[in-house]
Formats: sequence, C-alpha cells, structure tokens
Amino acid sequence: MTASRSLVDFNTGLLEFLQASPTPFHATKNIAARLLAAGFIPLYEGDSWQLEAGNRYLVTRNDSSIIAFVYGKSPLLESGIRILGAHTDSPCLKVKPRPELNRRGYFQLGVEVYGGALLAPWYDRDLSMAGRVTYRDETDQIASALIDFVRPVAAVPSLAIHLDREANNARSINAQKDIVPLLLQLPDEEVTLPDFRGLLHAELLRQQPQLAIKQVLDYEISLYDTQPPAMIGLEHDFIASARLDNLLSCFIGLQSLLEADDEVSSLLICTDHEEVGSASCCGAKGPMLEQFLERLMPDVDTRVRVIERSMMISADNAHGIHPNFMDRHDENHGPLLNRGPVIKVNANQRYATTSETSAFFRLLCEKASVPVQAFVARTDMGCGSTIGPVVASEVGVKTIDVGSPTFAMHSIRELAGACDGWYLYKAAVEFFNYAKAPIALISRS
Repeated sequence: MTASRSLVDFNTGLLEFLQASPTPFHATKNIAARLLAAGFIPLYEGDSWQLEAGNRYLVTRNDSSIIAFVYGKSPLLESGIRILGAHTDSPCLKVKPRPELNRRGYFQLGVEVYGGALLAPWYDRDLSMAGRVTYRDETDQIASALIDFVRPVAAVPSLAIHLDREANNARSINAQKDIVPLLLQLPDEEVTLPDFRGLLHAELLRQQPQLAIKQVLDYEISLYDTQPPAMIGLEHDFIASARLDNLLSCFIGLQSLLEADDEVSSLLICTDHEEVGSASCCGAKGPMLEQFLERLMPDVDTRVRVIERSMMISADNAHGIHPNFMDRHDENHGPLLNRGPVIKVNANQRYATTSETSAFFRLLCEKASVPVQAFVARTDMGCGSTIGPVVASEVGVKTIDVGSPTFAMHSIRELAGACDGWYLYKAAVEFFNYAKAPIALISRS
C-alpha cells in the first residue's frame, strides 16, 4: 500500500490538528476522536480485556497519552509488531497552584516553565489558556473536563529598549519574575483579586453549561500563542506553528496508522512528559506500553519472542541546519528542510538508532520514494534525547530515532519544511504495511 493522501491534504489536516491541540489533553482527545471515527474500539484499563485479531483498539491514560493498536490477522510470532512512538507535550508556561498576583493594580498569574522552553519568544504574544480542570460535582464526585479559552486573555510585555539599553546584547530572562503574564487591570490597587479557580469555573460553565460543577478543586492549565498555524514563504515552503515538536510526529503516526494493513500488527503510542524526562505513569519511562504488551501477550516467552521480531520508530523533530548559525552543526550532518526525514545518531545512546534499524528505515524510504538524511551533533556539543532510548531500554524493542528537520525548536513558534512531514508519513505507511516482520530482513548467518 502507498500513502493515499496528497501533500496539500496532509498539510491542511496537520494545520487543523495543531490549531485544535493547545495541550497534550486536547491532542490526545483529538487523536482518539479520529481513531473512534475510523472504527477503533475503546479500551479501559480498569476493565478485563479480550483482544481479538482483526480488530483495532485504543486506550488512553491520564487523558494525555494514548495507544492505538491494529491487531493484525497474521500471528504475532510471524509478523512482530510495528511500533511508532511520539510525544504529546511541548515546552510551555504552566499556571501555578496559587497564581494570583497584584502588582500595582495589574492582575497577573504566577507561572512555571515546563520543559526546556526558549523564553524570549514568549514576549509580546497574544496568549490564551487551555488544559484540564478537575472539579467536584453536585453529588460530591470528582470529575474532569477540558477547557480552552481560545481568545487572547494574556500577554507578557517586553521591557522597552529605553529602559534596558543592553537588551540586544546581554538581556537575560529570570523565569520567576520576568515572564509573568498580564491578564487584567484592576480598578483599584486595593481591590480583591479575582480567584483563578473561579475564573475557570465560570469559563467552563460558559462553554459547557450542562456540567454540574459545585467547586473547581484543581487544574493543569498552560498558556499558548493564539496565532494560528500557517503555510509561509514565497512558495509556501514552510509550516510555522507552535508545538510542531512533537505534534507533527503525533499527526504523522495517526495518519499512517489509519492506513495500516489489517494483516500485520501495528501500534501507535503518543506519551506525555517527554520534555521533562518521561518519568510518569503516562510517560514513556512509565509502564503504559509494557503493560499493554503484557495484556496482549500474557505468556512471557511469547512476548519476548514477538518483541524480538518487532521494531519501533521513535519520531521526534530533528535540528535542521540554520543558515545563520551553520557552525552549530557538524559539517557533514546538517539536515536541510524539505529534504526528507532525518535519521538521528548518537554514540552515547541519546538516540537509540543502530546500524540495523537505520538500514531498515533507509529501505522503507527507498520503497516510499522518500529522500533521507542523517544528523549527528557536533562532538563538542551535547544533544537532546527522545523516547527512543527510554522505550528501547524499558521494553527491549529495536528502535530507530528519526524526525522532521525543524528550526526554532522549543520556541513558542517553530518552523518546519512543508514537505518533510508528508515524507515521513509516506515512510511510516510503508512501515505499517510491510508484510514481513522487520527482523526477517536481518540475516543472522
């Protein structure tokens, strides 16, 4: 099977997904909705499972991580499982538990920096808020609901150049005091501050009046840029958007899994908390994938043998060579935008790529008529990591780290090539439809 969506259709769907997914909760909800519409059967971790070959399933955890599984008709010991992994979270500003601040009559919110965010681009943006709110209903049961203010409700104004003449040379940003969002000017400095939980309560009822909310107990709320994703450039060569790292890979995994062959088994896992180390119940370092595989294959011997015949593609954006900072790349490993997916290699296992998994991915790209590139960080510079080494070490599955080349990674607005997501999608479709187990290609003579 070959990829059936056109480049234009793919990017149109991508922009819609990015716009509708300001937080990991919303991304997971949107992925699940697409899967349910395609006939995937929802599973609940608290129920007993009876999984049957030929069916398609999905399960979520914490509302922010999801596994989707195509249970192929071929025996697992023959086909193995094709796994594609990505993450739903992105660096951002998260609202603190007691956030209300009154500074000279300006109502502001205390925030915490989530992940390795580039802070400077957060200034002078039209910001909104979204996330999950947990409340007590009228019967004293605890429930949660997603919220998205949608409209711009906050900003972090820059300090004028006149008050900081060295701003263009040596301005540093203190995450505690310099990046505090402004929401409202109070009528009087002595007035009682608005209660943030009360604001969430009112907004939730405005959006979902059917909810029986007695009291908002807590929340996980992030700020985000309201500027919509866009195709930019004189010839629309680029995609500009928040959260390309790593919702681009989540969308690629979703679209390719929807075209997976029913004969072989394929799995998509999109987990939360990668940007802060993946160590959570719903992160890649947690037991979510391992527990799914245990329930799918309770027998240890069978499970180990199937994993040996399986492979995972860890999809997470790669650093494209920046034309203004070319010296930050190894001279032979500077990926270009719109030149295909990037195989990421690191001798110290920050990426999980091996020669065998890399060779298999190159074969997939060849079959999909997709160009392919390689990235290695400068030897005198560190590099980031992905869920690849985490899953490889926890589950034992052979893994390759790949991604679409990107500029401004971890900025509030990132830039990717208009063709690269589609290229990786075509390779992923080949992966999910490859008739043989990946291990069958590797000779052990």
